[in-house]
Amino acid sequence: METNASFHTLLREIDWLNEIINQVIGVYFQQENFDGQWYDIAPPDLIEDETPYGQMVQQWELTRYDRLAMALALVPHLKPEVLDIFFGKNQLYDRGFTEFGGVIDPGHSGFIPTGQTLLFLTSSIDPAQRLDTLKVLSRENILMKEQILVLGNTESHIPESNGTLTMTNHWLHYLITGEHLAIEQSASFPARRISTRMEWEDIVMEDYVMDQILEIQSWLTHGQTIMEDWGLGKMIKPGYRALFYGPPGTGKTLTATLLGKTTQRDVYKVDLSMIVSKYIGETEKNLAKIFDIAQHKDWILFFDEADALFGKRTEANSSNDRHANQQTAYLLQRIEDFPGVIILASNLKSNMDEAFTRRFQSMIHFPMPDVTSRYQLWENAFSGVCTLDPEIDLWQIAEDHELAGGAIINVLRHCALSAIERGSNIVNKEELMNGLKREFKKENKTLTRL
Repeated sequence: METNASFHTLLREIDWLNEIINQVIGVYFQQENFDGQWYDIAPPDLIEDETPYGQMVQQWELTRYDRLAMALALVPHLKPEVLDIFFGKNQLYDRGFTEFGGVIDPGHSGFIPTGQTLLFLTSSIDPAQRLDTLKVLSRENILMKEQILVLGNTESHIPESNGTLTMTNHWLHYLITGEHLAIEQSASFPARRISTRMEWEDIVMEDYVMDQILEIQSWLTHGQTIMEDWGLGKMIKPGYRALFYGPPGTGKTLTATLLGKTTQRDVYKVDLSMIVSKYIGETEKNLAKIFDIAQHKDWILFFDEADALFGKRTEANSSNDRHANQQTAYLLQRIEDFPGVIILASNLKSNMDEAFTRRFQSMIHFPMPDVTSRYQLWENAFSGVCTLDPEIDLWQIAEDHELAGGAIINVLRHCALSAIERGSNIVNKEELMNGLKREFKKENKTLTRL
């Protein structure tokens, strides 16, 4: 029933768009019986509409320009024939009308609107409406910030308004069904949510490291109170920025995930392979997707191997160097303005640009575990159904082999598979040593003792 109501609301918006299209084209080509402006046609009254679209219009106080852009992005999905009128040809040049905008795609037989299509509808008759329309297409508009609407990228020599005006699939799904898809189901979103079944008591960490971690947890719990109720927002910037640095496997990712779990926040790990681009300006656009969406969510953003983005700047000896420095400047501004929590992870603190580190509220070193910590990690790993042969001297193993917690878990996985293959849950010394050899081989090291 709700879905039917949602369809009805959306189709009413499309019918309104259809009226506007016919009106604008009629006036633009000076056809008989057409007069007036597009905004003389009132949009549907949604004041008491309880569908997802109706609620969005009311709560966000969407303007007619916003609603027209939404309807234009919706129509290829729900009633594409409404846009067929834009296939009309300019008889003088025997080609389509440039001012209509739009693109043709091999995978879609209909007309796909662009930002130019929206500009034609709003300002072809009254050019003064162009500025208000451009506000809808800007990154500052709520529809763009929330990634409801997306203005497609264009080559540097092509006007930005020629980008396709589309609605993202997860928002289309929500407006029709009222159900939100997880944002990571979008192939274009360069981050994924990470989680863990572990708890704080499952990890082994030095007390001085845990004290620093608890400060971040305290900010996540009380930050809004001290910023707003205590008035600290007048003196300090919003948000919290932290650097986790140390060797691989020492718990940086797990700690970020546990901070989210214990404070009921989603943790999104940024996929740098989808972020960093060799093309000028593309990295910034990819980052903007994350920051613009996360700006309005209560997320923790986690950048693993952050050196790729936040590494030291170089001397500007070439155009590529200058572009890299401009990219760094963009990143600085975005993380400084971000109101949430950002955690960067790196193997070495020295790899990070000082311009970023000066802006961190905390820089936390995750060291390789000492013998006592390694012994505790080994005990924790083999304290379940999968256990070690009693003859194995676990303290000796911890003393002889320097491994981080992540590597010890890898050994556990290998040993568990080996044991279950022979119908047992008890790991023998040979299986344990094979697991150790595999881990050391990854780093081109050999076991010092067997």
